[in-house]
Amino acid sequence: MSSFDEMDAFEGASLSARAMAARPVPYLDDLNPAQRDAVERMDGPVLMLAGAGTGKTKALTARIVHLLNTGRARPNEILAVTFTNKAAREMKERVGRMLGQSIEGMPWLGTFHSICVKLLRRHAELAGLKSNFTILDTDDQIRLLKQLIRAENIDDKRWPARMLAGIIDDWKNRALTPGKVPVAESGAFNHRGIELYARYQQRLKDLNATDFGDLLLHVVTIFQTHPDVLGQYQRWFRYVLVDEYQDTNIAQYLWLRLLAAGHKNICCVGDDDQSIYGWRGAEVGNILRFEQDFPGAHVVRLEQNYRSTPHILAAASNVIRGNEGRLGKELWTEAEEGEKVRLIGHWDGEEEARWIGEEIESMQRGTRGMRGYDLNEVAILVRASHQMRAFEDRFLTIGLPYRVIGGPRFYERMEIRDAMAYFRQVVSPEDDLAFERIVNTPKRGLGDKAQQTIQAMAREHAVPLVEGARIAVDNGLIKGKGGGALRQLVEDLGRWGRLVNDAGMTHMELAEIVLDESGYTTMWQNDKSPEAPGRLENLKELVKALENFENLQGFLEHVSLVMDNDKQDSDQKISIMTLHAAKGLEFPSVFLPGWEDGLFPSQRSMDESGQKGLEEERRLAYVGITRAEEVCTISFAGNRRVFGQWQSQLPSRFVDELPEDHVEVLTPPGLYGGGYGAAAQTPQPRGGIEERVAKADGYNSPGWKRLQARSGQRGMSQPKESRNTVIDLEAVSSFTLGDRVFHQKFGYGAVVGIEGDKLEIDFDKAGTKKVVARFVSSSDDIPF
Repeated sequence: MSSFDEMDAFEGASLSARAMAARPVPYLDDLNPAQRDAVERMDGPVLMLAGAGTGKTKALTARIVHLLNTGRARPNEILAVTFTNKAAREMKERVGRMLGQSIEGMPWLGTFHSICVKLLRRHAELAGLKSNFTILDTDDQIRLLKQLIRAENIDDKRWPARMLAGIIDDWKNRALTPGKVPVAESGAFNHRGIELYARYQQRLKDLNATDFGDLLLHVVTIFQTHPDVLGQYQRWFRYVLVDEYQDTNIAQYLWLRLLAAGHKNICCVGDDDQSIYGWRGAEVGNILRFEQDFPGAHVVRLEQNYRSTPHILAAASNVIRGNEGRLGKELWTEAEEGEKVRLIGHWDGEEEARWIGEEIESMQRGTRGMRGYDLNEVAILVRASHQMRAFEDRFLTIGLPYRVIGGPRFYERMEIRDAMAYFRQVVSPEDDLAFERIVNTPKRGLGDKAQQTIQAMAREHAVPLVEGARIAVDNGLIKGKGGGALRQLVEDLGRWGRLVNDAGMTHMELAEIVLDESGYTTMWQNDKSPEAPGRLENLKELVKALENFENLQGFLEHVSLVMDNDKQDSDQKISIMTLHAAKGLEFPSVFLPGWEDGLFPSQRSMDESGQKGLEEERRLAYVGITRAEEVCTISFAGNRRVFGQWQSQLPSRFVDELPEDHVEVLTPPGLYGGGYGAAAQTPQPRGGIEERVAKADGYNSPGWKRLQARSGQRGMSQPKESRNTVIDLEAVSSFTLGDRVFHQKFGYGAVVGIEGDKLEIDFDKAGTKKVVARFVSSSDDIPF
């Protein structure tokens, strides 16, 4: 039986067109006018421009049902493409419910990759493969690229396999075979990228294998070079539907255009304002160009929102209006007005986390003039994963259960567990579990045999593993590169252990030394995977967390205790996730912390992509706001600690874009945020929030002083009544910023930071140190 005969076989298992045509159409009665227009306009190109929460899945599913119910198409003649298997399953279930019976005869409803696998297996020989080809996962792909790099005598430390994998993946997302890569990109991977790409593709064919990028690339290439094959599928797929069109890359775009080029019965559903995956190849231009690609296309704007309040929609709409590259639409709702978007500024990230924790507890009790909210109804959406640490710490401390969606919790992440294993080993050399984790992380050339030798020496001499390792290298039992690296590690661990009690070094400085000298930080700096920058940020956040503890031991005990206390199972949990992971989700109450320039919008995104990057960040802000159904709270901090140093922060430019009529400012007059952008209005008293924020001991931070110094630029001067508070707060310490002081060990210096009874001092000879105030004297009291 030919591949096309097989397609005919699906008809026998499907519902007959006549039977479906006789069915009533109650599903149309549930649609609003715009949705119904999109469903009933079945022929020709249709763009369903669906804003957040406008029922686009309902409309798309109803369109499939209508095609079947009216006899326009049989189940096997509809190609419906989604981005996730979950979305495909949900669509199939919805179609079945609308039809009133299970629908199994839709073989072409699935993800891009799942459908392309079917197509490629039917025509594998046209791509130089056999039909039983294997699909390599990421680890296999990296292993194969490493072999090719080494065979070419390329330094894989300077030019790692992950970097090459990223370059090749980008080319495949753009439907570029080795022969089509532009000459302008020939400098990639030390001018060897295209050559290695060609060798990699040949090696895959030799192995009868593909990677994920090949699934689309091979099918697009087959369609482009074999018009007879393309023509057959154009006839078979009489109607093409695609969800989340704004997230398509160039290869997916070409695939869809080729299939719809004949009949042009293509319906694309998407929202240009929610295109937030440019970093993984998504091209917002695909949806922006739809009317040019398909002249005469019918554009339907779904603008009636069924999720959020008018205030939330107004805030989101005003922010996204700042983007030039958009098709434009205006969300509206029949819902009552509800709460205004709440905006509050804090002195630092820790205070932000404390306040949000208290606010969630108050919302639970219904003491904010609102209904009571279950924890399952609350989400915290952050721009970067390293922001989660402050919230996780706070919630663990006060016993609020939470879940991290889209990844492990902060202290369960691989890089954090690795770093803490180093700290444990330094503090407690007898911790064999910690040593087992770090001994070959980063890679030191120690295989299973070497590690078995270490275990044997430790058992024979009844000593910890680190001592077993010392004995092994001293007796020449582990030689070569691995032996040298192991000797260095053992010596380093001993030296770091002695520094634990060095009064001249803070435990934050020691943590940085351990991570740097062990090569662990360098390992992630050299890693070119998309996750590496986030892992480095998490390591910085870990060092920052140490500031709240007297020493490493206290910090490690704290983490152990709070993680143990969190083992209780609870049905009610706060959801914490990144903004990217939140797309497609919704919650009654949403907190959006960290709205500061450089953090959000991300400085890296703006540096790498300029205006295009800024517009994607603004779309991310739009996505964040529109996740909220009833209450949306945006916050920012005036100061954040980065690697132990104060950094003053300015509110995000997106805060300026919030419409004042739809925003309630919770920050008291004179405190950070009063007089900035949407915070320029006079805030209304609100249940003791002002009192708690006013007590925040943030006035002593260098960041606050710098912000006050430039208050004329951003309207942040402090009213007279608040200045008295500053005097009271500064009375906690007898020192003020800029004071010259003397320390018996470090000599003379100037105070650059004050936290309670701790001073941050820039010493003339010893550099910046943190010391307890009682160990410091005013330089005026020291005789010269």
